[in-house]
Amino acid sequence: MQQSERAENTLQNEDFTAIRLDKVKFSYPDAPSPAVNGVSLSVGKGEFVSIIGHNGSGKSTLAKLICGLAEADAGKVEVWGYDLSDYKNINAVRRHAGIVFQNPDNQMVASIVEDDLAFGPENLGIEREEIGRRIEWALGAVGMTEYRNATPSRLSGGQKQRIAVAGVLAIKPDILILDESTAMLDPKGRREVIDVVRRLNKDEGMTILLITHFMEEALLADRTIVMNRGEIVMQGRPQEIFENGEALKTYNLDLPEISRIAQSLSEGGIPTAPCLYPEELAAQILSAAKSRGITPQIATGDGVESGISSGEWDIDISNLTFTYSAKSPFASRALNGIDLHISEGEFFGIIGHTGSGKSTMIQHFNALIKLPQAQKKYKPPKKRDVQSAPLPAMTVGPYNLADKKCDFLKLRADVGMVFQYPEYQLFAETVFDDVAFGLKNFFKNLSKEEIEERVRAAIGAVGLNYDEVAQKSPFELSGGQKRRVAIAGVIVSRPKILILDEPAAGLDPLGKKEIMELLHTLHSEWCRTVIVVSHDMDEIAENCTRACVVSQGRIMACDVPRKLFAHDEELMSLGLDVPLTAKICRSLEDGGFKIDCDYTAKGFAEAVIAAFGGGAENA
Repeated sequence: MQQSERAENTLQNEDFTAIRLDKVKFSYPDAPSPAVNGVSLSVGKGEFVSIIGHNGSGKSTLAKLICGLAEADAGKVEVWGYDLSDYKNINAVRRHAGIVFQNPDNQMVASIVEDDLAFGPENLGIEREEIGRRIEWALGAVGMTEYRNATPSRLSGGQKQRIAVAGVLAIKPDILILDESTAMLDPKGRREVIDVVRRLNKDEGMTILLITHFMEEALLADRTIVMNRGEIVMQGRPQEIFENGEALKTYNLDLPEISRIAQSLSEGGIPTAPCLYPEELAAQILSAAKSRGITPQIATGDGVESGISSGEWDIDISNLTFTYSAKSPFASRALNGIDLHISEGEFFGIIGHTGSGKSTMIQHFNALIKLPQAQKKYKPPKKRDVQSAPLPAMTVGPYNLADKKCDFLKLRADVGMVFQYPEYQLFAETVFDDVAFGLKNFFKNLSKEEIEERVRAAIGAVGLNYDEVAQKSPFELSGGQKRRVAIAGVIVSRPKILILDEPAAGLDPLGKKEIMELLHTLHSEWCRTVIVVSHDMDEIAENCTRACVVSQGRIMACDVPRKLFAHDEELMSLGLDVPLTAKICRSLEDGGFKIDCDYTAKGFAEAVIAAFGGGAENA
């Protein structure tokens, strides 16, 4: 019997193995160690498996091997009954296994969204009418139906990711592999994609391989695999894996935040067992309160309030509007009258759904997008044109961005910008040259010695060893190291204001923690103001003095986290989410026990322990 016949016939067997790896090894050229080192793995048909691990642990390489995008150096890879050591089987495997990458630009092929989705099915020979039905279904599944005729290049990063997911769904593969595919999505988009994935798994029996750094996503799987340095070091039911917090820490991972909160409460004298969901933890707290006869009350945490002040490096914006491709058939209004004040000294957060205008707004802060009246071809409206809308105004510290004579080069030295996926900003032959590039352009009178001193300091500030990496190619570094080099290239000029667009997206838990600690260090030592755009509500609650909510090109709210996240229903209606602690607080309130805190993990635990009269002594 031919292998293709054998592969298809075995589908009648419920115990059919969808993916099988036997002692698989793979190394990248000139790499000091294998990316995948002797991995043996079996995934059954219809199984939902999550894979977690630190950046560089081999997760993405494993996914490429399974899809035939990389060829094993040793061992055997078999997918849907096809042996991938035979090159003739690769196309057959790709009919059965689809992969969604972390960066959606890597898999966009057409200039119109529906054409992009049609590309895969057309290559599989699917009939035209069926392709139309699949496109409609896939777009609806990821909440992007209205963008069917849009141009992918004009979509936001999160919107592109949804289209990339839809493009693979349109193939209707038997195996769906998601490689950090929700990393850049807003909370609503992430929920929608994961809901689709779970539905495909439960209702249609699709085999799912989910690579993620979101511990909450990993919990949804039937089985969780932990990778470290190219090897599988742990596997089992998610609950079993996450009960072993100390082992996870040795692999640069961490417990889900709810597990850490439960542990803090237990140490504070409140009997809380390890759990995985906010409702579970709230139920345990309510049970403990009932058993001790504690009546419902309000406990106030020690959250620090932050009011609006005035300083030399304030940012003031009024009536900021912007339209992409204005006066063309592709015109798209991104900003619709932004009014905002950010005080010098703040650690300020910006949140909003995908396509809300966040990235467009911050690109105005250092004039990557200039105000209309600051552009060379701008002509002021005639006085008789009374219908003209008021012009936008914007000042950043001493700079008036509405003035054509503004020193925009000096502005960009004082206002540093780190984009989404900052590692894609790297371009030079060595790390030194990459970090020094902006410095040389901003400060042309610096001596060679001064440049070297500043570059050395910037590389050290981001936690890298100058002597080890300075003369390396940035493309030889790991993903986490590349991101640090990109940040070093911005902070080397010591900007007064530092703006970062999703700086921790795609990083493992340890990497996220290190990046945020780095930003707080820079903020305390010399950076006047830090502005962070993020989809992670816990990240905003834990780090920011204030935050604003952007929706449909407008500022919908701006306040300290403890007040902002108290409006959970309003935020959810905008496609956002609230911190885990806010969810626990809502469940407690439903049970008659109200906790007032700053929504940080520490503040929540302290408030609950205070409500119990101190915890242990009252046990």
